[in-house]
Amino acid sequence: MSAAKNPGDSRLRRWLHVGFCAAVLFFLVAPVLVVIPLSFNAEPYFTFTEGMLRLDPDAWSLRWYRNVLEEGRWLPALGKSLTIGIAATVIATTLGTLAALGLSSPAMPGRGMVTALLISPMVTPIIITAAGMSFFYSDMGLGQTYTALILAHAVLGAPFVVISVSASLSGYNHDLNRAAANLGANGWTTLRRVQLPLIAPGVFTGALFAFAASFDEVVVVLFIGGPGQRTIPREMWAGIREQISPEILAVATFLIVFAILLLAAVNWLRQRDYVRAG
Repeated sequence: MSAAKNPGDSRLRRWLHVGFCAAVLFFLVAPVLVVIPLSFNAEPYFTFTEGMLRLDPDAWSLRWYRNVLEEGRWLPALGKSLTIGIAATVIATTLGTLAALGLSSPAMPGRGMVTALLISPMVTPIIITAAGMSFFYSDMGLGQTYTALILAHAVLGAPFVVISVSASLSGYNHDLNRAAANLGANGWTTLRRVQLPLIAPGVFTGALFAFAASFDEVVVVLFIGGPGQRTIPREMWAGIREQISPEILAVATFLIVFAILLLAAVNWLRQRDYVRAG
């Protein structure tokens, strides 16, 4: 007969596990979260002043947030990022979903090779991808245009959609398609009324990741975008190179909040997907 487990040992292992997870989380998140208090610095510095460390109210200020809202460069950059991101997300979600549906069919030949090609933009160094796109779109006469940026961002976002939708389709029962066909539904009706409702959480998750990839991209914008395509990441890059200002920290804080909301939405969609899967 096995000896009974010692409650003290179980409690110790649990606390060690919690402590290790907390240490890893702190290691990963602390360098990002330190940006938030620095954005409230009353002085134009990227470090904590003595007044901030003493929690002196005069050492904390919203001046950089007011500058972001009042200056004429950040809001137009936000509009350009949203325009490019939304357009690229629509294209990436449409093409990525169709590709994932095709790859889910057992009758499709060479699925492994096609999948590797579709997700290759995720594993290829971004500077190589950006340089290749720059030459390609320049030869097509689309250099330094919004069209080139949208198409390039769609290429970068499509792999996220393919992976997310493919994960949702892994538990999909293809007998439902045959049942719909027996009831007289054509391929489009089956896709619209049977498949898409069941894989919708995966589609929305992929779309959110595609939008985040587009909204955060700076290397492709530097290679392909012209002087007029100054998105939020490009504006921050230019600010770091040309004029160091805590306004960048204020914008970074907005982006951190946006990322947290995005992750919360992804987690909610995944929970819905799990519930649908039973």
